[in-house]
Amino acid sequence: MKIELENVLPMDIERRSFEIITQELGDRKLDPEQELIIKRCIHTSADFEYADSLCFSENVVEKAMEALKRGASIVTDTQMAKAGINKRALARYGGEVYCFVADEDVAQAAKANGTTRSTANIDKAAAMGKPLIFAIGNAPTALVRIYELVEEGKLNPELVIGVPVGFVNVVQSKELIMQTDVPYIVARGRKGGSNIAACICNALLYKIDNRRD
Repeated sequence: MKIELENVLPMDIERRSFEIITQELGDRKLDPEQELIIKRCIHTSADFEYADSLCFSENVVEKAMEALKRGASIVTDTQMAKAGINKRALARYGGEVYCFVADEDVAQAAKANGTTRSTANIDKAAAMGKPLIFAIGNAPTALVRIYELVEEGKLNPELVIGVPVGFVNVVQSKELIMQTDVPYIVARGRKGGSNIAACICNALLYKIDNRRD
């Protein structure tokens, strides 16, 4: 069998990928505000189910972009998600990316309280007193803790990106976030991951300014 490769210049690979995604979506009409985010998730994962599973609270994209422009920082639950976020793009507006999971005080707090480090990571972030976006791609316990703190009136996130992947309490934790009044982007069901959490953050940044430096 002869295999034919597309002749695509390196700088054009992403553009060509998005052309293929658009073609394969066919006549499917996406909300213009959500379209780039959905397509970037498909681009990152090659999984077209995100066109159906991504759930957006009302006006969340506009709210998230405004929060980023005001200098909101991003808290992730994994170093992988932190690594994947375009920090230079975020820094243009004064924001930073944090992940405290590996911090010694977080490890000690988790051990003392009998929780996961992801739970203690959220507690440390909540104590910062800064405008925060949470990008959760791995730990449902992080989403559950965000939900608890919101319900207790101790946390008011600018946005919760709830896309942990897996099986134990993954579906339930996402549904809890969708019951709150906080702005959210959630991948309903079991699918997600740190790469999806990062790509949603980047999609929001690129909607503001498409520079990739």
